[in-house]
Amino acid sequence: MKAAIYCRVSTDNQETEGTSLHTQLDACLKYCQDKGYDVRHRFSEAYSGLILERPKLNELRELVRAGEIDVIVVYCLDRLSRDPTHGVILIQELEKHGVKLEAVTEDIDNSELGKLISYIRGYASKLEAEKIRERTMRGKLAKAQEGQVFGGLNRTYGYDYIKKGQKDGGRRTVNETEAPWVKKIFEWCVDEGLATGAIRDKLTANNAPTRLGGPWRRASVLAILKNPAYTGKTYAFASTKGRLRKRPKEEWIELSDDITPAIISQELFDAAQKQLRVNYNRASRNNTVRQYLLRSHIRCRQCGYAYVGGGKKRKDGSYNRVYACSCKSRDKAPLQPCRNKNWGADKLESMVWTELERYLGKPELIINELEKQRQDANQLGAFETELQQIERQLKVVDRDQHQLLQWALKGFPESQVESENKRLNKARETLTARRTELQTQIKACQDTINNVPNLEAFIERIQTGIGNLDFQGKCLVLDTLNITVWIDGESIEVTGTIPVENGDIVTTSSRALWPVR
Repeated sequence: MKAAIYCRVSTDNQETEGTSLHTQLDACLKYCQDKGYDVRHRFSEAYSGLILERPKLNELRELVRAGEIDVIVVYCLDRLSRDPTHGVILIQELEKHGVKLEAVTEDIDNSELGKLISYIRGYASKLEAEKIRERTMRGKLAKAQEGQVFGGLNRTYGYDYIKKGQKDGGRRTVNETEAPWVKKIFEWCVDEGLATGAIRDKLTANNAPTRLGGPWRRASVLAILKNPAYTGKTYAFASTKGRLRKRPKEEWIELSDDITPAIISQELFDAAQKQLRVNYNRASRNNTVRQYLLRSHIRCRQCGYAYVGGGKKRKDGSYNRVYACSCKSRDKAPLQPCRNKNWGADKLESMVWTELERYLGKPELIINELEKQRQDANQLGAFETELQQIERQLKVVDRDQHQLLQWALKGFPESQVESENKRLNKARETLTARRTELQTQIKACQDTINNVPNLEAFIERIQTGIGNLDFQGKCLVLDTLNITVWIDGESIEVTGTIPVENGDIVTTSSRALWPVR
């Protein structure tokens, strides 16, 4: 049988617990040798077992879907996952593709009762992991509150730091010389749409002071724009080796409100984050010798990867611009290379822009769409209430499934236990699916609430001069309308915040646009 070995640790401390990557791999290799398995693949990674999206685990799942292996061998079940819900997902995925799961240190019973016991063991492992994390974070918080851990508080531009031993110590105070420049940096980014390089140049031209007296750098400007401290928030353990946001956000510890005074509002900070994303997409289009209007707006319907601009010189010396799926050239491409077709850039850009121009010139369609979006946004409260109910029901299922194990241990008839377990698994599947739907709907409502005012103002500006826009103006249109061009073989589909008419352009539906003959 073709086998794959998967090994995982969360921390280096597991080396002393007998579950190091090396120890696991040796045990799994010996197990496969005794079983006569042909080991085709080996995967090892240091990642939390509470996270489903792990790089090496994702590669392993791709092999499963491609039918490349017959059996997966792990040291013990909690190496595969510590989250019981994720464990169920993975086991069902293996069963669907006919792949066995075996563990070196324990037998895995595929009966309903065996699945239940495995589920409960995973549930207990998750609880233990959460307890360890809670104890660790509680200790960190105590140290932070005592002033023992304040990495970076005394290095933040715009503030001075009063040391713990001084009067009113352990606090930041506003630096009256630097703070006005912090506010200007955010305003230049949001109000004028300036990129970090342009902001750096304005700071230099205006002789804005730096913390250490050196020149302004783009990295320093970006660090200021991304730092939530300027909204009055203080985090301990947010950075690793001095770099903010390096640690996972769940490891951050937010301290009391009186440590850092606010220099800007939360609304201005959020607007700056959105503008940074717009600037990034715009820069990725323009940092090439040739301009590609749809760069960062095209996706492959077949594999999900982005299309990128490229091309080559023709014999007559001219340049043939094309868009091609990036899956074909990336190391992380799927096992089966994407064969979606390339598109001539001139032709595709002309088709998309002509249709957008036609629709943006029809005010009645835009008004209808805005009204529809407002109605959809009004459902936010109902969706959030239902999501809370779903979360409570899932906790009840967790409790009932835990109780079911006690039934089994007390000698309840096996058929009764298996029947009840099937019912609970079905309830969990239904609730989880609905939770995913609600989360998607809530995000759509939130995006709509944020987008409608910008869209209204944008439409008023653009309708009078859309025929005379330059490259940058067209890029702004695509960014504001959240345009995505989906390519699927010989058909194209455009999605965004524009209305539907006669099947020509779709908002978020599944109908194709402009079939090529």
